[in-house]
Amino acid sequence: MWGTSVTAIMVSTEFLEVGLNTVNKAAMNSGISDFLLVLYSNILAIFILAPCIFIFYRKRTRPLLTWSTICKIFLLGVLSYAGQICTYIGLEYGSPTLASAMADLTPAFTFIFSIISRMEKLDLGIKSSQAKSLGTLVSILGALVVTLYKGLPLTGAPSKNRFLDELPFIPQSNWIIGGFFLASHSVIFAIILNVQTWIIRVYPAEMLVTLICSIFVAILSLVVSVIVERDSNAWRLGLNMELIAIVYTAAFAVAFRSVVYKWALRKKGPIYVSMFKPIEMVIALATGITFLGDKLYLGSLLGAAIIAIGFYAVIWGQSQEDKMVENTEIYDSQRPSAKDPLLLNRGGVVV
Repeated sequence: MWGTSVTAIMVSTEFLEVGLNTVNKAAMNSGISDFLLVLYSNILAIFILAPCIFIFYRKRTRPLLTWSTICKIFLLGVLSYAGQICTYIGLEYGSPTLASAMADLTPAFTFIFSIISRMEKLDLGIKSSQAKSLGTLVSILGALVVTLYKGLPLTGAPSKNRFLDELPFIPQSNWIIGGFFLASHSVIFAIILNVQTWIIRVYPAEMLVTLICSIFVAILSLVVSVIVERDSNAWRLGLNMELIAIVYTAAFAVAFRSVVYKWALRKKGPIYVSMFKPIEMVIALATGITFLGDKLYLGSLLGAAIIAIGFYAVIWGQSQEDKMVENTEIYDSQRPSAKDPLLLNRGGVVV
């Protein structure tokens, strides 16, 4: 039950993710500062999360918050701030399509960091580990196929591959800078997934962790913004795309998505969560074909099929690991206790 619920919610989250980069890019074209976008969105997210936490914990007991946990969340806040800044700088120099392409690197980096940090156990002698490892590589391959290979048109007249055809229209220097910052975000995001898993398994309060993290990010962003943004006009907001981007980012990215990711990390682990990034490319493709009249190409269909195979392999591997854990727990609960008097012989030795 939980496996199906987590998968469904994660897929729904990726649907909302598709429009985020486009909205933020439009806001940047309107003139909003990267630093102020981070600041305003995190401040607004604090006001969104605070009443939700009050309502949620009104009749529940909050986990005990220790200084050790606060320090871990501060580290998460620093990483989150760095990741958001890298994303927005990358979008400013690049494009939403380039951002989606670079996000496809996330599963590879997450896989590496998860093994190094031992958040995930890799035992290639077990089928579940083999499936997750192979599925991760296959999904990355599929994402690259969708991004870089066009192939023959399968519907209607030929149209453009957005990623390949954007290349000539973006200056090479901007493309390199944008790609560097977006790739850096993929690395930072992979670390964030592991740090969040580390925190949430010890302190299972997703909304509280997100709120405290947002407070730290807002403080860091305020300090940097005061230093960087000297023009008072840059701090002013109007009823335009900038405000829409701030509300969208605060409500979805900083608040809702962060809570969902932490919940999924606690349930399934970092590799599972990172696997939804290549699916984002497929969702964007399907949305473009359905609503924007984009043409379907062989490369897109082939890449989507490869991603689906890799994704299924990871999901299958995760389900097998969940079954192993569940069977172990059942066995331990049914195992006779050494203190059972019926199992003790006259000499007090367990039979």
